[in-house]
Amino acid sequence: MKECWSEQPEKRPTIDQVFDQFKGINKGRKTNIIDSMLRMLEQYSSNLEDLIRERTEELEIEKQKTDKLLTQMLPPSVAEALKMGTPVEPDDIVGFTTISAMSEPIEVVDLLNDLYTLFDAIIGSHDVTASRALRRRGRVPAGVAAP
Repeated sequence: MKECWSEQPEKRPTIDQVFDQFKGINKGRKTNIIDSMLRMLEQYSSNLEDLIRERTEELEIEKQKTDKLLTQMLPPSVAEALKMGTPVEPDDIVGFTTISAMSEPIEVVDLLNDLYTLFDAIIGSHDVTASRALRRRGRVPAGVAAP
């Protein structure tokens, strides 16, 4: 069949060659070419449906794995919002805007430095690894091998 679709006419089989191939497929039985083509198309369609079903099942398994990983790394409300395609605004240190507005720049730097030092101490005492992005949020993945 694929040979019949060739862009170059000289590579396409003649009708006699196609007929001979159909006779070979039908093992010499007298059948209509159209019936044979329809039977082949039905078989192809059935195989394609099986393949689609199999791939859909694989996709569903991977989706479940992804959802589980997402809910393990993020709070459930954030994970659900991300799955729904809703933008998620980052949380802030409660009152940080007010604190920073009322403080000198060096005081803000000292506050953040103290927070990071505290986070690092807590992280170090629990034998976990913090990535830079998660560390900023005050969250770390547990059970991850150290680099």
